[in-house]
This record gives sequence, structure tokens and C-alpha cells, in this order.
Amino acid sequence: MTVTPPDTAADSVAEATRRVVQDFLYARLAGDGERLVALFADEVDWLLADNPGVPWIRPRSTGAECAAQAAELAEHTVAEDTRASVDTFLVDGADAVLMGHLSGTVRATGKSFEGPFALRLTVEDGRITRHHLYENSLSVAQACTPS
Repeated sequence: MTVTPPDTAADSVAEATRRVVQDFLYARLAGDGERLVALFADEVDWLLADNPGVPWIRPRSTGAECAAQAAELAEHTVAEDTRASVDTFLVDGADAVLMGHLSGTVRATGKSFEGPFALRLTVEDGRITRHHLYENSLSVAQACTPS
């Protein structure tokens, strides 16, 4: 039987990634835009399916633009109806993947959206350099479309 010793360098990178992602989640939950700006790198590889009918979904690339997405989402949705749950939180080195379910109501239309999501984050030097969100964009677009 061969036992491979743990890779302590990789473990410490993964642990640092986990801490930054947890800090990101707490800052999002608290609506702490200043902390979010600090957590994002100056330049971010941002991916969220372009959806011209959804006011908070647009291309972003700077840390400040990425952090602003949380405030824009809050501005356009009903806070009491917004829900997000994380069912899975995987970390491998500098990469983290969160999977779960989200739902909410668009303030302008009163329509609801919901569905599963997956979020891939990469953390380098203590800051988020990649933010790729995959969600039920059809449900979100339909909720933003007036009747």
C-alpha cells in the first residue's frame, strides 16, 4: 500500500480560496459594496449570459463593475422575495464552484424567477479574478418582461 503525503502547499491555496469565497458570500449577503470591491481583482474575467432585457445583467470587467452587480440586482428585485441557497461548495486550489438554487421577484413587473445556478470563482493573490455564473436566464428574462 502506497500512501501519498498531503500536499500542504495545495491545501493552503485551497484554504485561502475558501476563505475569500466565504468572505465574498458574507459581503453579498450584507450588501457590503465596499468589501465586494476589495474582494474583486482590478480586472475580472466576468461571464453571465448577456440578457439585454435584464437591467442587472451586462458585461463587466473591473472589480468595481462586478461589485456593483449586487446593488443593481437589489435595486431591481423585491428584497423580501429574494432567496439563494448553496447546496454544494467545492474548492480545488484557486478555483471554487458553488451550486444551488435562487429565486426572486422583479420589482417593475411583479413577476417571479427561479432556478438552479452554478458559480465558478477563481481566487488569485486573495482576490477574485474569475466570476462565471450559470443560471436559468430564461426565467429571469421572462420575469423582467412586462405582460
